[in-house]
Amino acid sequence: MKDIAQTVGVSLATVSRVLNYDRTLSVSESTRKQIFEVAERLNYSKFKRRPVPVTKELKIAIVQWYSKTKELDDLYYMSIRLGLEKRCEERHFLATRTFHSDLSSIDADVDAIIAIGKFSAQQVTAMAQLTPNLVFVDQDQLAEGYDSVVTDFDIAVKQVIDGFWAAGQRRIGLLYGTEWTTDEKLAVIDPRYLAFKHEMEDHGAFDPALVFSGDYTNQSGYEAMMTAIKQFGSDLPAAFFVTNDPMAAGALKALHEQGIAVPQRVSVMSFNDTTIAKFVFPELSSVHVDTELLGSAAVDLVADRYNNGRTTPQRMTIGTKIVKRDSTK
Repeated sequence: MKDIAQTVGVSLATVSRVLNYDRTLSVSESTRKQIFEVAERLNYSKFKRRPVPVTKELKIAIVQWYSKTKELDDLYYMSIRLGLEKRCEERHFLATRTFHSDLSSIDADVDAIIAIGKFSAQQVTAMAQLTPNLVFVDQDQLAEGYDSVVTDFDIAVKQVIDGFWAAGQRRIGLLYGTEWTTDEKLAVIDPRYLAFKHEMEDHGAFDPALVFSGDYTNQSGYEAMMTAIKQFGSDLPAAFFVTNDPMAAGALKALHEQGIAVPQRVSVMSFNDTTIAKFVFPELSSVHVDTELLGSAAVDLVADRYNNGRTTPQRMTIGTKIVKRDSTK
């Protein structure tokens, strides 16, 4: 946090409060954005795969389905974008970015589009009209004929549940997210919810009463956990799986306010392992997703098409690992 504070030019207290989503802090959006971006960059390890030279300087448009403001509420997508931009710089590609799926700013002579997030069929068609070279990050579009880079959610969720199970925690709650594409034409189902339901059913332990939904924000995590606490009281499950870090941070706040000890009474496992996982109290155990690799792999898929003339669509599935910290026993 000292490194972040020195780089941005703010106090240590300001960094701490911003990373803990303290909305009572009076700080500009520009400073807030800087703090999150610097935190993510300092958290990176260099991706060491040797670049393959491309015969031309490619022009790549990065389409981020989040707005600039919303990107700060869920660092997962910002982390992917930063990793993608870093890889473009390493390969000497010209990268331009557009937020909230705004395609009007994309140049007509763009060589490829890398789309981060979730997109409806209509949005995919609109991008394909600009260039046939599309790569999707965090959405599987292989069936539609496009390169895709995705996370292996099924194995990750199985490992989470196996970990709780091994600790004797059979009654496991879930806080997950729901959202829509920016054109509101496609409801996006959280793949971690589907994997959780499937895995718990295999254990004969799925209970829909223990499942709570939010919108991936810190506030929705807080509200979902408060609902669970009021609903179950002393019968609150001893373990919760939360499908992203902002929601998990909100859940921790609710548990703290109600005097429920973590992890002594309730264990909390999060997902994505963005920077904030290490700046909340207690520090969050989380499934680490290599967001830099997700972004880098997308750029490499574009380069591969130009280097090798590949036309067959390819899907890259990136594995995860569980990072245990203080929020779990």
